[in-house]
Amino acid sequence: MRILAIDTSTSWCSVALCFDDQPIVHRHEQLGSKASQHLLPWCSELLQQLGAGFKDLDALAVGVGPGAFTGVRLSVAVAQGLSIGSQFPVIPVTSLDAMALQFVEHYQTPQNTTFTMALDARMGEVYWARYQRNATQPNPLHPIQLTVPAEIPDNGEDLIAGNALAEYTDYFANHFVGRQFDAQLVPNALSILELAKARYQAGQVISVEQLEPLYIRNKVALTTQERNDAASRAPTGHLLG
Repeated sequence: MRILAIDTSTSWCSVALCFDDQPIVHRHEQLGSKASQHLLPWCSELLQQLGAGFKDLDALAVGVGPGAFTGVRLSVAVAQGLSIGSQFPVIPVTSLDAMALQFVEHYQTPQNTTFTMALDARMGEVYWARYQRNATQPNPLHPIQLTVPAEIPDNGEDLIAGNALAEYTDYFANHFVGRQFDAQLVPNALSILELAKARYQAGQVISVEQLEPLYIRNKVALTTQERNDAASRAPTGHLLG
């Protein structure tokens, strides 16, 4: 199995590659807007480390969001270009699914444990979804939501993880107390790759023509009043992003 995974949905640029029986190679660094300068070169470098090229791949896995608008668009555009040029299928993976897999791999919780992934969406909002641990895999319980932090339901039982915990500390100081994990958690190409491997084996691939970003927030240009409203919701008092 030869799959390249990429993600730039947050300020982190992340690339991972599995190639037959060779060890997985991976690069994951916080680059912000510089990701556009490094994503393709990193992909080439990882392939070169294993003596391969893009045309040797079976598929490309891509983090389709939600996340930063420009970052999601970058990953999807690169995936489209590579897939068209080298004629391989793509495997879309959502940001929160990737985070949920990281959570179950790093924290030993009982089967059927329910937990929430919360990713900072900027502008005073959070992308979040609930999952249930099913053996070693996370099972999503509903579609990804976009709300202010106060609208994430706390049922008194769910665990929670994700970088929204670090961004909205004032709110979470009084919610999910004793059930918070990894306030720096963001999508990583390694977990995207792991999900993609299983989906590839199950035949869950799509053609590049079907690949679409998952923005959730469709409106990215704000009026002055909307920007001021967003700033009032942000913990720092200024518009995030």
